[in-house]
Amino acid sequence: MTTMNISLPETMKTFIDRQVEQGGYSTSSEYMRDLIRKEQERAKLREALLIGASSELLGPMDEKYFDEMRKSIRRRAAGR
Repeated sequence: MTTMNISLPETMKTFIDRQVEQGGYSTSSEYMRDLIRKEQERAKLREALLIGASSELLGPMDEKYFDEMRKSIRRRAAGR
């Protein structure tokens, strides 16, 4: 693992310290790593949504479409 030093205003440092105490983190580094992981996931989701929004429609999104989607999700969840 590598080290990175950052400068923060006192108000942000206090906020982070409070999050560590209240969130069950053992260190501020652990809290910051968790924030970064969440941001990475958010960025991946945003990218997937943008790709989906710009993709070609394959057909109508009617009741049948959503029924099939639910079945597919249930099959995948049962396979785990």
